Amino acid sequence: QVQLVESGGGLVQAGGSLRLSCATSGRTFRSLAMGWFRQAPGKEREFVASISWSGSLSYYAGSVKGRFTISRDNAKNTVYLQMNSLKPEDTAVYYCAADAQAGPNYSSTYPREYDYWGQGTQVTVSS
Repeated sequence: QVQLVESGGGLVQAGGSLRLSCATSGRTFRSLAMGWFRQAPGKEREFVASISWSGSLSYYAGSVKGRFTISRDNAKNTVYLQMNSLKPEDTAVYYCAADAQAGPNYSSTYPREYDYWGQGTQVTVSS
């Protein structure tokens, strides 16, 4: 089992920044590919960013590329999502997810490939 706890969400004005954190426990973090997803009211959960457990590969949704950065600190068992130049359309509940089956240089953009999920943290961007 893997436990994931997100933090860092909140209310920010358009153009501002937030950094989300996801602390993990229960399994060796360095063997987990990690992803961030988000879900806005009335919409399906969508991919935001992912990173392989080696840290060598990361992927981003087109809507956030150039504004968001995913990173991981294996010493702290934590994955981060730095969000800059936030827009009102970034408003959503953000979820951290862990893939325990991925190889060292792989991370998925599909929610169904992730085995564990956090409870989510709300991000609200005001215009």
